[in-house]
Amino acid sequence: MHEYGITKQIIKISTDAAKDYPNAKITDIYVVVGELTGFIGESIQMYFNIIGKGSSAEGAKLHIKMVPAKMHCGSCMTDFNRTRGTFDCPNCGALGAPTDIGKEFYVENIEIDK
Repeated sequence: MHEYGITKQIIKISTDAAKDYPNAKITDIYVVVGELTGFIGESIQMYFNIIGKGSSAEGAKLHIKMVPAKMHCGSCMTDFNRTRGTFDCPNCGALGAPTDIGKEFYVENIEIDK
């Protein structure tokens, strides 16, 4: 359910970008979502289809690029991708800590048919 609010923001950012073009139609929106945000791409898409109705974003293709979480092992100094259910370093088995990679959430690009 927390995808509802961020999906409203995606639509707001996109429609604000198209405001300078009176007959503009947003065709594509590219969003980057880190795994550690907890946002689910399918839920964002579902809300986008509902909330976007009647706006210049209606019918636009939403492209969601998921970024896997990158962990760092303080014991052996290895960076590794987190696998589901574990934070263990594949190199030495120690517990890894999250890095900033995987916490992303932003609109990367908006394509507008003017």
